[in-house]
Amino acid sequence: MRALLRISVVALVGIGSINLYSQADTPPSGDGTPQSGEMHHGTHAPVPAGPLKITFGDKSAEWTPEKLAALPHQTIKLYNEHAKADQTFAGVPLIELLTPLGVPEKPRGKDFQWYVVAEGSDGYKVVYSIGEVTPDVHHGTVLVADAMDGKPLGQNGPVQLVASDENRPARWVRNLVTIRIQEAQ
Repeated sequence: MRALLRISVVALVGIGSINLYSQADTPPSGDGTPQSGEMHHGTHAPVPAGPLKITFGDKSAEWTPEKLAALPHQTIKLYNEHAKADQTFAGVPLIELLTPLGVPEKPRGKDFQWYVVAEGSDGYKVVYSIGEVTPDVHHGTVLVADAMDGKPLGQNGPVQLVASDENRPARWVRNLVTIRIQEAQ
């Protein structure tokens, strides 16, 4: 049955594009109504944006916008392929929020079995390896941003995950609500 289903999907993909997202899954417009034809990456009902919860094993931390604002910030200028514009984001490097929970700042050996799953309030999830969020290994920056171009994030906030040194913002997560550190099996 699975083989038949795969063949059917491949055959359908060969015919044309498929919209796998229902209208109920589309992001709301400015007035809160779904816009037909807009693609949305979420797979379940939206979760209200709230404090950012980070977990690593049995340790966890919650970060409200106020708590994040009190931390030292870094500013990075990125080209947003979707907006076709340069944007300046300010926020806290993700590694600064992970190390107090025991994530190594300078990973070695078996530390590279850990990865980050970041999720937005709309259910959109992305994955980064520990090496990608660690300046000791990777020259890019993964930032938990709370401001863009000197202003609050608006519809993408209160916090958004952004990353430098990527060709497009596919792994940026708006309305970031959870980050889980997990172990590759």
